[in-house]
Amino acid sequence: MASSYLQRRGQVETYFDRTAADAWARLTSDAPVSRIRATVRAGRDRMRATLLDYLPQDLGGRRILDAGCGTGALAVEAARRGAQVVAVDISPTLVQLARDRLPRQVGAGSVEFHVGDMFDAGLGEFDHVVAMDSLIHYRAEDVVTVLAGFGARTRESLVFTFAPSTFALSVMHTIGRVFPRGNRAPSIEPVRQQKLHHLLAAHPAMQDWQPGRSEVVTAGFYISQAQELARR
Repeated sequence: MASSYLQRRGQVETYFDRTAADAWARLTSDAPVSRIRATVRAGRDRMRATLLDYLPQDLGGRRILDAGCGTGALAVEAARRGAQVVAVDISPTLVQLARDRLPRQVGAGSVEFHVGDMFDAGLGEFDHVVAMDSLIHYRAEDVVTVLAGFGARTRESLVFTFAPSTFALSVMHTIGRVFPRGNRAPSIEPVRQQKLHHLLAAHPAMQDWQPGRSEVVTAGFYISQAQELARR
């Protein structure tokens, strides 16, 4: 794995496990939040529903990787539709919160939480992989490397999000680099969809995959783009 991925992974882990753990615990609950954070919550809810819509309605007997599961909301919804979900996150704090929030019953499915790198091949093989907002902090080249790793272990589809290259995101990205703060979230890496598709098409391990559905979800201070990759 590239050093750029490993370096950014360490920054992401520090931010979500220590710097912003309490804020994310509140954001991902039904507790009152500021208007700005309410838009982020609403956007994340819409994005979660979008990615789940990209999966078969009946997930019975299917094994799913929730890559970067956070506090586990998507994993629980997939399990309620019958999936056997392996949910992994690099933040022990968020994974423990996800375990604490896990309902006693999740329908016919199950959820198995792990602390670790979503890229870990030891997690096994899957029918589908979902990565919601867990790749947005990485360079396009590193995103494609991670997707290629997923693809080698996935039978049907990869659904993920990336930060679309918009003017607003580009401005925030530039400001973040010029005026760094110790407690700032790791910067989001805007990616043009055309570049992402080009890199995927050029990667030797992604020749059996093709882009499918895609949708930009915007809600106030939240903007992210869903992308489906399906086996040919």
